[in-house]
Amino acid sequence: MTDTQTELQSVGAQAELKEIYALRFAGTHDYRARVWKILAADFFSKWIRPQDSVLDLGCGHGEFINHAAAEHKFAMDLNPATKECLAGGIHFFEQESSARWPLASGSLDAVFTSNFFEHLPSKAALRTTLREARRCLKPNGCLVAMGPNVKAISGPYWDFFDHYLPLTERSLAEALRLEGFRIELAIPRFLPYTMSLGFHPPLWTVRLYLKMPLAWRIFGRQFLVVGRKI
Repeated sequence: MTDTQTELQSVGAQAELKEIYALRFAGTHDYRARVWKILAADFFSKWIRPQDSVLDLGCGHGEFINHAAAEHKFAMDLNPATKECLAGGIHFFEQESSARWPLASGSLDAVFTSNFFEHLPSKAALRTTLREARRCLKPNGCLVAMGPNVKAISGPYWDFFDHYLPLTERSLAEALRLEGFRIELAIPRFLPYTMSLGFHPPLWTVRLYLKMPLAWRIFGRQFLVVGRKI
């Protein structure tokens, strides 16, 4: 494949991604932003300190990184529409996650990613992505990953056109170990599956849910895995 063909293919993928997300999340942006404000402050803040440098990997519309309380904030996504959704002061990288990241080795305190790894085309792309995350993290830096657990949702997982890589908390944890991470946490069921299909509970129930791990076992369809660089 020539360089021109590769470039055209990449441009086509970006245009398709923009179209898919515009269709999938139409009319839900404000609600999603309010939910993520709660998640960032009430739950994920235990891994993100105010002085930290944080990258939101596959950041979508920036719902997490916009609300993360960190000193230096970075976001990465292939969707060209992402930059229009990011708050001021966030450095945006429009690129594939498996390409070398434009960050110095050992420059990040945390990498956060939500509902992204399933969009990667292969396990090789996942391992390369994890390798880049490890390179850019400081010693003992953490990778916090949330995503659909294929054991908990099976059939509905494939209702999304751009899902390629089925994962569980165990398979992701194993991949992280292979790339030099220590597993700090691996929860098979955490949050419900998706907000793109009309599931919009009142915001007060989100706060309550986060305080009730027993409810996670019933309603949770997404895993939560935290790995530390060793």
